[in-house]
Amino acid sequence: MNDEELLRYSRQVMLPEIEISGQEKLLASRVLIIGLGGLGSPIAMYLAAAGVGHLFLADDDKVELSNLQRQIIHGTNNIGEFKSKSAKKTISDLNPNTIVTTIETRFTPKSLEEYLNNIDLIIDATDNFQSRVIINQVSIKTKTPVIYGAAIRLEGQILVYDATEDSPCYECLYRDVDDQQLNCAENGVAAPIVGIIGTMQAMEAIRLLVGIGESAAGFLHVFDGKEMTWQKLKLPKSPNCPSCR
Repeated sequence: MNDEELLRYSRQVMLPEIEISGQEKLLASRVLIIGLGGLGSPIAMYLAAAGVGHLFLADDDKVELSNLQRQIIHGTNNIGEFKSKSAKKTISDLNPNTIVTTIETRFTPKSLEEYLNNIDLIIDATDNFQSRVIINQVSIKTKTPVIYGAAIRLEGQILVYDATEDSPCYECLYRDVDDQQLNCAENGVAAPIVGIIGTMQAMEAIRLLVGIGESAAGFLHVFDGKEMTWQKLKLPKSPNCPSCR
């Protein structure tokens, strides 16, 4: 680390759980964020601010007016741009030292697997079941850890898959989900809910990359924004899971 980096990350380096060695791990990390919407916005911003060295931002959608209520990485002037490119501009202003690679095409299992050869961690910030299944199956094959997040209405949840922990995967919990019942366009979402879940995903990413505390793999964390409560539920591996059994 140089003097500029020591100053930029000084409040983080002060923490005994991180220190210089942990910050250097973040600077050397390569993280793929899939989805630059409500969840991906705070994830990308906090990881860039925290010093993750290389962010891969994947999203094939463009910024729309209705996104701006919750997708805080984008602004009014970005309407019509690819979300990944809009996000890159914000990150460049926030931390020009973070390398950003943008991806504007939707992943296939094959193309995702090729990317994962150089990735330390995937963060799923998508909003559809089909994408999550592809991420789940490829991450199992490549043994790449994944932090899943979802938010709708006044509630959200986080799930971590980590092959080194022999944890249950996404499909141990969810199979044959109806996307129409679980998307913001059909059901709505309060703006801070995606911020809370996305920020927690970013914190979990830092914990995993640095090695802070015990792994969250194997648990489902559920947030109720109406009652302002969290639940932590232990999840078993499913013996009938089509992907990780």
